[in-house]
Amino acid sequence: MTAFSTKGQSDPTVQPVPASVVAQVDAADSTLSNPKRAVLSLGSNLGNRLETLQGAIDALEDTPGLRVKAISPVYETEPWGVAPGSQPSYFNAVVVVKTTLPPSSLLERGQAIEEAFERVREERWGSRTIDVDIVTYADIVSDDPELTLPHPRAHERAFVLAPWHDIEPDAQLPGAGSVADLLAGVGRGGVRSRADLELRLPE
Repeated sequence: MTAFSTKGQSDPTVQPVPASVVAQVDAADSTLSNPKRAVLSLGSNLGNRLETLQGAIDALEDTPGLRVKAISPVYETEPWGVAPGSQPSYFNAVVVVKTTLPPSSLLERGQAIEEAFERVREERWGSRTIDVDIVTYADIVSDDPELTLPHPRAHERAFVLAPWHDIEPDAQLPGAGSVADLLAGVGRGGVRSRADLELRLPE
């Protein structure tokens, strides 16, 4: 299923998660001591994009000290920062997690997942099998060059804001304002919901 919250959904294709599944995931939270909430953005434009996104979600769930709480619908988006038509389109999604990992360790885990899917970093804005970005971690605002929080470009990226808004319509991007207002400002140009595709919560 794609989301835990049905309140204020903007996408009618998002189906509610069965109560039994919600209970299982909530129960798993008991294994986490004082977890923090984080929002991650996933993107892929090489290979089997949907399968890769699902694999990254499964890998996140397999991470000790981390539980995947919600998954957005899939969006297909035009590549960012490159000439139109120069790269394949992306599949994008946003996931909400609860974790006891500090931000630096969550970053390391995201990079390890990228490496496992053979992410190549030869050029900025280059095609990639998988991109795992930390959008927010709790309410932390930091200009650390190793991990700037929130993500410095999240506020201007419809491919982050649109799927995030689908699962958390009342979400706030620390230091920037509401996701709804930010999305209204940038618009939905270049992104479209793929209601025919679905990412599932790990069992």
